[in-house]
This record gives sequence, C-alpha cells and structure tokens, in this order.
Amino acid sequence: MKYMILLYGSQQDYDALTGKAVPGKPAWAPEEAAAMGAFMTEFSKDLTESGELVETRGLTAPVHARRIELVGGAPVVTDGPYAETQEVLAGYWVVDCESFDRATHIAGRLASCPAPAGVAAGAVIDVRPVADSRDELDL
Repeated sequence: MKYMILLYGSQQDYDALTGKAVPGKPAWAPEEAAAMGAFMTEFSKDLTESGELVETRGLTAPVHARRIELVGGAPVVTDGPYAETQEVLAGYWVVDCESFDRATHIAGRLASCPAPAGVAAGAVIDVRPVADSRDELDL
C-alpha cells in the first residue's frame, strides 16, 4: 500500500530557515540548516535502500506559489499565498510499505530532524493513504 507523508510549514518557517529573524520563530544558523539537509538526505536514502521510497520532493517557499480560486465561476489568481501563520505543504514522501502503522513509524522518524530549539514543537506531519482509483476515495 502507498502512503503519502506530508510535511507542513509556513512562509515564516522558510524565512527563519534562511537565517532571517522572524517574530516567534528562531532564526536558523547555517550549520543548523546544513544539519537538517543532511538528515533529510539520509532519511530519504534509508527509505530508498529499504525499497519503500516511491518519490520525495521539497517545495519552494509559499511566496513563490500561485493560488487559483473560483470567484463567481471565474478563476482568480493570487500570487503568494503569503502564509505568515497558515501552514502550507512544504514537501512530501510517497512510500510503499506494509501498513499504515509502518508509514506512521517512518513519519515519526522526522521528529529526530535537527532544528533550533522550539522548532520541532510546532512541526506538523500528516500520513495519508494514496488512493489508486476513484473507488478507494471513500466518497
């Protein structure tokens, strides 16, 4: 069964990661950002070696996104979204593993990712089964 592990953040998180001072968020030192990068590389390498990794990607900061909403039946494009406090998808892994419990265990390993004090306390990660067909969507 395939599961998607979704990692969330905000524009403030991306800003802090680059070392910028952000209210309520500790700025990351370059060595802290490098340690996180090394952890993520090793995390994905371990999943590749176990045969469980299907795909993984990190996403650019929300400031580089465009949001399309239907307003009165017409698409309206907004640059941003400038998500100061709103969490947005920061990256994901698709894993193919034996169970939901295994996928949850894999996602739980992300709690060991190096970060400045207090950052991990606000981390949000979802694990969701991937539907291979419309019949599996539970509509």
